[in-house]
Amino acid sequence: MSQKPKGIIGILTGGGDVPGLNPAIRAVTIRALREGYKVIGIKRGWRGLIDIVRDKKADNSGNFFELTEDIVNKAGRTGGTFLHTSRTRASHVPLESVPQHLRDKYTEKINDLTPEVLQNLDFMGIDYLIPIGGDDTLSYGVRLSKEGVKVIAIPKTMDNDVPGTDYCIGFSTCITRTIELTHNLRTCAGSHERLLVLEVFGRYAGFSAMLPTLAGAANRCVIPEYQFNIDHLCELLCQDRYTNPSKYSVVLISEGATYSGGDMMFQSEEADMFGHKKLGGIGDHIANQLKELSPKFNNGETINVINQKLGYMVRCGNPDAMDSIVPMAYGNLALDLIGKGMHGRLVILRNGRYDNAPIEIVTSTKKLVDVDKFYNTERLRPKYNSFEFMPQMIL
Repeated sequence: MSQKPKGIIGILTGGGDVPGLNPAIRAVTIRALREGYKVIGIKRGWRGLIDIVRDKKADNSGNFFELTEDIVNKAGRTGGTFLHTSRTRASHVPLESVPQHLRDKYTEKINDLTPEVLQNLDFMGIDYLIPIGGDDTLSYGVRLSKEGVKVIAIPKTMDNDVPGTDYCIGFSTCITRTIELTHNLRTCAGSHERLLVLEVFGRYAGFSAMLPTLAGAANRCVIPEYQFNIDHLCELLCQDRYTNPSKYSVVLISEGATYSGGDMMFQSEEADMFGHKKLGGIGDHIANQLKELSPKFNNGETINVINQKLGYMVRCGNPDAMDSIVPMAYGNLALDLIGKGMHGRLVILRNGRYDNAPIEIVTSTKKLVDVDKFYNTERLRPKYNSFEFMPQMIL
């Protein structure tokens, strides 16, 4: 562009990576450049915005760079995020994570670096900021919006738990992969006549376990919203196995699921800046318990268990069709809002239609599975009621 740009748009990705982030970055960039804007890619989420050295002679290439059509076209067909990501909460930065050039200024155990973020945005000349992330990443977007930054947020998370929208980037690929991998593992379970236990993502919301089960990938699912009884689960799975000609049954376990009267299981006590400890172990524990309890519901004979944590296998690789199309639409929705001079908004899908909502909705409520409406607590699986007038993704 030979003329002065209409404005400068900053874009970043935070939290866990999912397929669909690069297509969203591409959509924003292509549309913005063709309408006369300059686009700055901010690296490593909010981390890139606190690491900047406000000196035009300083090398900030590790924190931000200008995006071009050539850059985003090459990346737009791939998974992950070429802008990189981190779980940084700029309002709650531990002393050991404060950038070296700010150590003299910020000396508390936990530091609010928002003043630096605001000055860094001004240093880059950012007129509009487009963060792409889940409820943690976008909650800081809400903070910046209240500080006067022109923020337009795009929801992303494989858990599909950002409030205000029926759909978050990454969810479809997660569900598609979960169904595919579960069906692949059936051959092992059926060959050895075992129970198949698969742990999937889902800290507080069980959508990523519910939808594959609803689609027939599993007999049962255990979700964070309902504390389950292990004896009851074992009895159901043994019944499912008995009635299956191939003598196996399948259960999907959300990583945030808990036993009756129990708590979440963590890999360690270390927490990220959002206060979340790394989950892990519930699948292993349930698998061991099922094997131990199985003689009680199988005429005294033990049933062996295949136990697999799907983990990053459902979030790696290229996006599916929906996670290629929705990010394109979300990116263009963001530019529509900029064209109208609007900000402080979250682009969304609601009742099958693209729309936008106040960004404050991200922090004003929680998006969880409605147990009474969608989950059969006696059968430990989704309810199969009428689908008339239901949203596309059901839940």
